[in-house]
Amino acid sequence: MKAITRRTATLVTAGALGLGGLAVAAPALAGVGPFGPGPSATTTTADPSAPGKGSGYGMGSGYGMGFGGGTCMGLGVTAEQGTLTDAQRTTLASVVQEEKLAHDLYTVFAVHYDAAVFDHIAVAESRHLTAVRALLQRYGATDPTANQPAGTFTDPAVQSTYDKLLAQGRQNLSAALAVGQQVERTDIADLKAALNGLTAPDVKQVYTSLLAASERHLTVFTRWANR
Repeated sequence: MKAITRRTATLVTAGALGLGGLAVAAPALAGVGPFGPGPSATTTTADPSAPGKGSGYGMGSGYGMGFGGGTCMGLGVTAEQGTLTDAQRTTLASVVQEEKLAHDLYTVFAVHYDAAVFDHIAVAESRHLTAVRALLQRYGATDPTANQPAGTFTDPAVQSTYDKLLAQGRQNLSAALAVGQQVERTDIADLKAALNGLTAPDVKQVYTSLLAASERHLTVFTRWANR
């Protein structure tokens, strides 16, 4: 696939936000996946990768092989703040790393491959990252991704995972789509685990939204991979 020159300036800028940890962060959470406790969102922006009813990008219209023009459930925190255990705070910090990891990988792939799927999901991931960061601030938890450039992580295990997946995805488009599927499957499993025992309404709200988004992303990556 041909490389793309500066076709997503907004994604490059968003790359400064970075993304997150993946399954390697789980050990530090003592059984709680990298996706901290519960779902809750913080910005009322729609996930651009959500299926819509208009013309799609890529293969076909609507959901098909690409993305529709509609909107989906946004990440807006409307639930009240609750309480988090120390373990749940640690999980929340893992979630932000996992979101940064996904965002950073997809941003690189968006530049290297002529595949709209990466552009759109990278934008969605930047919004997810913003939502999780808002929760960290709300609960007074340290953000391990703060001031970290794209592709850089303070956790050595997360950095190792990112580097491995990046190298894999740079082989070809098929490999990059496989990386996307792997990342989203991990996100789904970790978010489901993080929701267990979670009582904080706002965090549950965000995690539920993130889980739904990851399921959509996995479906889209899979359809692109099988076209």
